[in-house]
Amino acid sequence: MRVRVVAFDQPAEIAAVGPIADLPRGDGWSTLGGEVLSSYLAATSALVDTCGPKELTTVYTPLHGVGGETVKKAMKLAGFPEPHVAVAQFEPDPEFPTVSFPNPEEPGAMDLAMALAAEVDADIVVANDPDADRAAVAVPGGPHGWRMLRGDEVGALLADFLLRTGTKGTYACSIVSSSLLGKMAAAHDQPYAETLTGFKWIGRLDGLVFGYEEALGYCVAPQLVKDKDGVSALIRIVELAALLKAGGQTLADRLDEIATTYGLHATDQLSVRVTDLSVIADAMARLRSTPPTTLGGLSVDQIHDLSLGSATLPPTDGLRYKLAEGARVIVRPSGTEPKIKCYLEVVIPVTDSVDAARIAAVGRLDAIRTDLARAAGL
Repeated sequence: MRVRVVAFDQPAEIAAVGPIADLPRGDGWSTLGGEVLSSYLAATSALVDTCGPKELTTVYTPLHGVGGETVKKAMKLAGFPEPHVAVAQFEPDPEFPTVSFPNPEEPGAMDLAMALAAEVDADIVVANDPDADRAAVAVPGGPHGWRMLRGDEVGALLADFLLRTGTKGTYACSIVSSSLLGKMAAAHDQPYAETLTGFKWIGRLDGLVFGYEEALGYCVAPQLVKDKDGVSALIRIVELAALLKAGGQTLADRLDEIATTYGLHATDQLSVRVTDLSVIADAMARLRSTPPTTLGGLSVDQIHDLSLGSATLPPTDGLRYKLAEGARVIVRPSGTEPKIKCYLEVVIPVTDSVDAARIAAVGRLDAIRTDLARAAGL
């Protein structure tokens, strides 16, 4: 197959299209008005307990995307103080001038917001990705004064919040997300499901009350938006942070409580970008033909070839390894980028302190990553 690449002047081509409102439409189309946004804001802000505490110092960035005004309005309607905003990133800008890549997971993307948080002595930093369907959270701590929470940590916080407040129904996450959610749901006698990656799978589950993916996507109110939604997720995180602050705690304190109860579930990734897609195919073939028997000093107890499907999952190109002591590895080609992605998880019982468990987890994750890269030829 021959592929012809055509270069074009992107800004000029976009400008030539003209205003979207002027584009011709076929029959049967209607234009929605501002009442849709008003209804969404009313419903989203109504998720928050009107009698709950609201005092919280928040820093927010939409990362040059579209979430800014909507988040400010939603927080005001919910009764929270107006957030401090990273001004240089507030207005929509398709050039994304302050970041190397407009994704809150990318190193440096949250630097402006965290610097502002240090200036105003904030309790929490929250962010959306540019189209505002994902939410990111940073909390005080770490070697630079603030640390980003992983998607699995935010997922655990939101699930724990809903479970503690008696929200009944199905709790779900993607197969590459932490196994912690299943244990939390079981402890509260609630149904749990895992799906393939993507909210097209999570959103179709019957009885869904909460779903998330480790890549910062959260569905906290499927009765309103049966998909990942960064604004409603952000509002619930802010609500939880205010509730904890009123009781003299922080989100980090709640994460420590969760770890003490269920064990520390620490996750990480080995992600390799390639210029030659055959590297990904070769790595998957190598792992299938010569599967590892140990990773990071832990025995590989079970291997599931996800391409074969199962009673609960349709086929997909991937491999899942269940290791001793509750550890887990999933390897799959990215569906959107030229990458092979490996999702790692270890479970460390908290017998001394959560900090000691975290130190042990870092060492074990590093060892698994090293062995896996060698086994895959990466």
